[in-house]
Amino acid sequence: MTHASDRLLEPPPSSKLVVKVLEVDGPTTQGAIADATLLNPRTVRDALGRLDDAGIVGEDVYFRDARKSIYAVSSPPASEPSTTSADRLSRR
Repeated sequence: MTHASDRLLEPPPSSKLVVKVLEVDGPTTQGAIADATLLNPRTVRDALGRLDDAGIVGEDVYFRDARKSIYAVSSPPASEPSTTSADRLSRR
C-alpha cells in the first residue's frame, strides 16, 4: 500500500507532518491540523498549498461550516507502484 508521504521527495518537515496527521486522523480542517501539529496556522496553510499542488492532498467543502475547507490525503495515481515507507528506507 502506498502512503501519501511516500510521494513526497524533498518537502519541508511541516508538510510531512501535515500528511502524517491526515493519514492518521483522516479528513479534517486546517484549524484541527494546526491544533494537532502545534504548527502556526500560516505554516499549515502553506503546507496544505504545497501538498495540494503536488496532488497529495485534496480540498473539499466542510458542510458543517461552508466558510471552511476539509482536507484529506488523495489516492495515489494508478500508475504509481505500491511501496511502503519501510521499502523506501531499505533501498537507501
